[in-house]
Parts: sequence; structure tokens; C-alpha cells
Amino acid sequence: MEWKKENYAISTDKTLLDLPMIHEFLSQQSYWAKGITKERVEKAIKNTLCFGVYEMKDGKLVQAGFARILTDYVTTAYLCDVFIDRRHRGKGLSKWLVQTIISFDELKEVRGMLLATEDAHGLYSQYGFEVVDPGRYMKKKIKEEQQN
Repeated sequence: MEWKKENYAISTDKTLLDLPMIHEFLSQQSYWAKGITKERVEKAIKNTLCFGVYEMKDGKLVQAGFARILTDYVTTAYLCDVFIDRRHRGKGLSKWLVQTIISFDELKEVRGMLLATEDAHGLYSQYGFEVVDPGRYMKKKIKEEQQN
């Protein structure tokens, strides 16, 4: 699937993804995947629904953002690794990306979509996300954070 807006596009085509750029952002600039290996990013992409955000520049698509959805397409979807490259911020791309994801036909039937964020509550609350009851959800760490 592909959506276009001005000189930007969003696509679910994984062959368009710029893996080195995505890995660099996640491993160097994100707070949630700092130090993650390229191999783990590749494996995560392979096993999830991905949305790439691209700038159409000189006839080429240049990666401008990214998001992944871990889902069974029925009960739950987990939104993760959402980012817009610093050079493309301030253009409404994160809002467009979230809107595109939550209105994606294949995700319309899931009963709930989860995400974790330290700093983007304002963005996600605009699209119906709410802080969940901390007494309900639990997490079991399988590997230490340092082993990204």
C-alpha cells in the first residue's frame, strides 16, 4: 500500500526500506533501542508490518521516517519504533504516519492497539490512545536491555 502527500509518501513495501538509515536512527538516536544491532533490526522488520515514510527527491525515495506494527491482525497490534528523521520534523509527518497506521484496513478489526512512549503522549492522545491502568498490564523481561 502507498499513500502520497505533497512530496512525501508512506509505503508498506519493505523492499523500499533503507535499513542502514533505520538501524542508525534506532541504535544511535532513539532512547528505546540504543545500541541495537543491525541483525536484530533486520529480524524485527522481517517479522512485522512496516510503514516507511519517504521524501520524493530527484526521482528517488529518501527514508524520512519509520514505524512497525507487531500484530496478529485480529486481537492486538503493538505500535513500535516510530520516528521521523530530524531533518523532516515539523511538517506534520508523525501525525500523518499515525493516522495512516490507525486507519490501515488490515488493522481496523483489531480489538486494541498498544504502544509505549516516554515523550509523545500528546501526539498519540490526538488519535485516541490513552494511558492504561498500570495495575493491569505486566511485563517479563527475557533479555537484559544491554543485549539489544
